[in-house]
Amino acid sequence: MKKLITIIFLSLFSLTLQAGDVEAGKKAYATCANCHGSNGEGNATLNAPSLGGQHDWYLKRHLGYFMNRVRGFEKGDTFGNQMAPMALTLIDETGIDNVVAYINTLPAADAPATIQGNVDNGKALYGNCAACHGANGEGNDALNAPKLAGQHDWYLARQLKYYKSGTRGNNPNDTYGATMVGMAALLADDQAINDVVSYINTLQ
Repeated sequence: MKKLITIIFLSLFSLTLQAGDVEAGKKAYATCANCHGSNGEGNATLNAPSLGGQHDWYLKRHLGYFMNRVRGFEKGDTFGNQMAPMALTLIDETGIDNVVAYINTLPAADAPATIQGNVDNGKALYGNCAACHGANGEGNDALNAPKLAGQHDWYLARQLKYYKSGTRGNNPNDTYGATMVGMAALLADDQAINDVVSYINTLQ
């Protein structure tokens, strides 16, 4: 019964993005800012990715995932485990709509490069990614692919490693994560991950 309720909730959640209250979202974001930064720029020291400029539907979906144990409860996902209780402070879907509305007012992130790889090889490998995430890493609403350009490279590399290891994307309610598990498997090793992430850095 609990699983059925979760599936129904997530189905509704992924289909409805209501216009949120920006001022209410600004107040709620004060908690988020402690890690993600006042402008949603992220913080490497606190392992918090950037949020500014990300698609609103993606932000909403993953906050819902954290609230409903779809993400952030996998063994080995230390930082996702830390995020899950923070998402619960938003209480409900309205709270998420509000904070996402406020994040939409923040500037797009442009994170500094910290990973060195073979950019030419990364460009070749990125061909598989571009089919969903776009030639410029801009993301694609129709394919449910988030924006990659401007995101912290250490965060992208970590998530790719999580997908490869099964740490992320193995929950039966994470349909899109399951797709990424298969795509990450195409990257042979950590060097290949560094290469493709280094190429994504050039898309900023």
